This record gives sequence, C-alpha cells and structure tokens, in this order.
Amino acid sequence: MNHVMSTELKTTTEQSETVDLRTGEVLPAPPNITAVAEQLVAAARGQGIERTGPNGLLTGLTRQVLQSALEAELTEHLGYDPGDRVGKHTPNSRNGSTPKTVRTEIGDLTI
Repeated sequence: MNHVMSTELKTTTEQSETVDLRTGEVLPAPPNITAVAEQLVAAARGQGIERTGPNGLLTGLTRQVLQSALEAELTEHLGYDPGDRVGKHTPNSRNGSTPKTVRTEIGDLTI
C-alpha cells in the first residue's frame, strides 16, 4: 500500500525559511547533502576504501540506507521500536531477521 502525503510548503525570501502553510511551523533547514557526501568520500579515501565495487563506499552506503529505511518502515507498521516489550507475544511481532538480496542498479546487495 502506498501512502502519498501532500504538504503545502512556502519558502519566505526574507530568511530563506520553509514554512508549513497548514500549521505555520517553520521547518528546519534540510541537511547539506553535498557536504555530507564530501565528508564520506574523504573519510573513505583516508581509510583506503574504494568509492565503488562490492566493498566500496557507494555499495555500503546504499546497503545501509536501504536497511535503515526498511527498519523504520517496520517500526512504523508495527507501532513499536525493536526490543520494546510492547510487541512481545502479539500476533504481529518482530521475530528476528534473515539476510535478503536486493537487486539495484549498482548490483546485488545483501541486507
């Protein structure tokens, strides 16, 4: 099931803030993805990690983003965090995990 969320946002020119028009809430600035990427590439280079390939930065980052997104989605679906006793002995509880292979444009990833 896909959920589509439509949020009306407005950017004010005076302070370059993004405001949710429904609530009037000023939203935090998005992270500087370029700076984060540059830091990751520099750290990988410093540790001798290749940028691409089976053990490269891109593969590892893609694997981790997929894993984190799936874990967050499961937490949202179940309504409780991993290890939370609320989920024990319920019909829809966490009961471990097994490795999965995901096919991506950069190759197969095991998560």
